[in-house]
Amino acid sequence: MSSFRSKLPDVGTTIFTVVSRRARELDALNLGQGYPDYEIDPRLTQLVTDAMRTGHTQYAPMEGLMSLREQIAARLTRDPGVTVDPDSQVTVTLGATEAIFSAILATVGAGDEVIAFDPAYDSYEPAVRLAGGRCIRVPLAQPGFTYDWERVRALMSASTRLVLFNSPHNPACTVAGSADLDALAALVREHDALVLSDEVYQPIVFDGGRHHSVLAHPELAQRSFAVFSFGKTLHATGLRIGYCVAPAALTRELRKVHQFNTFSISHPAQHAIAGYLAERPQGAGELAAFFQAKRDRLRTALAGSGFVLPPAQGTYFQLLDFRAFAPPDDLGFAERGQGWKDVLSGRFDLDGDLPVNPDGGLKAFGHPIGASGLRMMFEAWLQLRGEAPEQRALRTVVEGRSLALTHNLGGGPGECVSFVSVVGTERGA
Repeated sequence: MSSFRSKLPDVGTTIFTVVSRRARELDALNLGQGYPDYEIDPRLTQLVTDAMRTGHTQYAPMEGLMSLREQIAARLTRDPGVTVDPDSQVTVTLGATEAIFSAILATVGAGDEVIAFDPAYDSYEPAVRLAGGRCIRVPLAQPGFTYDWERVRALMSASTRLVLFNSPHNPACTVAGSADLDALAALVREHDALVLSDEVYQPIVFDGGRHHSVLAHPELAQRSFAVFSFGKTLHATGLRIGYCVAPAALTRELRKVHQFNTFSISHPAQHAIAGYLAERPQGAGELAAFFQAKRDRLRTALAGSGFVLPPAQGTYFQLLDFRAFAPPDDLGFAERGQGWKDVLSGRFDLDGDLPVNPDGGLKAFGHPIGASGLRMMFEAWLQLRGEAPEQRALRTVVEGRSLALTHNLGGGPGECVSFVSVVGTERGA
């Protein structure tokens, strides 16, 4: 073992595992991992049970169950209004993370460079490094976490193989516009690069806004992998079913990796989701209104808290700017439980201890230096009763035994910001 060399020597346990473990240690409500806190549709539960009882318990086809891929293609026909071949362009994966990993390993090799925008999902860079590539991290510009396409242009080169794109953006809560996709198309055309577009929050866009998918962009559709997740749209992250849509040539390369990575995805779950989509073809269209109501209630509850609330255009998170309370230090803010108590009790007369689930802040997400910010899942915040909305929301943080903070939200060196991100996903509302 003395000669063993780690391929990821500076990578520890994923921040989501760390946060969840810490929540269990503190008997804390886990606000750090992105899963809902209410029951899924009982009909979906029944369909999973039925699939098991009728014998769909052996390996599913490597590419995914055809009935599910056909439902995915039908969904894409409705939104974003594109036609794809379910046989040659749709692959069912073990959640979106496996789709991302397999697509990166299928396209990136030694010496290749990959553009990734900060903040970013923490699986991106390790996958690039395992493929032998190098991640070029580009901070989203402040204010507003916008794309600085001229900065991207300056960082792209003949070695650029792939651009990692994410909209609606987790954790920045922004939605890319058509001009962003046009700019992206121009850059990848110039450098003959590919795009991996993480679109797992695709149906969750607020205030009448529109999600712009690479699949609906005539040029990007020819050189992009688009990744989606049923865990987000069905409120059932434990099913671990995602899918990747790409041109046939790219799909063939993806499947070469997929078949030796996970090979086959849960057969009964695929049957159940296919049946559920056939019965409720418009179900995803209800999510924007569903989560917008929660976002609006949360923003109302926090209106008098002293936090600054940037716009939340999509996803199910809400950013909070905490610079009025503390220096721009995400990790320190996450770890200073007493600091949270001091900040909030001064406004709402809160008592008691505050178990905090610290995350790895920016460093855990491989951010350059100097930026600061966190993402906090704010679950079940309306479960408490009989208090004013702002007290109820903040008491869930302080007395509901939780601060599980995950995502960094900062810019690059010298571009410090101070954010946490919260989501209200209470039962029954």
